[in-house]
Amino acid sequence: MRQSLLRWISIVAAVMALTLPTAGYSQTIEEKPSALAMTGDALFARPVLFGMTVVGAAVYVVSLPFSALGGNLQEAGEILVMGPAKATFVRCLGCTRVGKKEEVVVLEEEY
Repeated sequence: MRQSLLRWISIVAAVMALTLPTAGYSQTIEEKPSALAMTGDALFARPVLFGMTVVGAAVYVVSLPFSALGGNLQEAGEILVMGPAKATFVRCLGCTRVGKKEEVVVLEEEY
């Protein structure tokens, strides 16, 4: 009886582990930030992220010899400098994901 119950629980756990990640990918997310999100981003998040970029660049320069010896210059630069810089300068205002928002171009037909 106990082995049957354990088998049933393990089957349910395996099925859930395999199906839950696909549910996250099935819905497309289209960000349309509100005015409040844009204002908060411009007044609070961007200055903090800019400060993190400057501090990360300073830490990267200080840790440069150690990163070179460890062989992870690119990884350290990506984490300490490029990640905060992308979140500061590339992310659309009020958006939560890094990247430019897709622009929709409408071509007018000539008659």
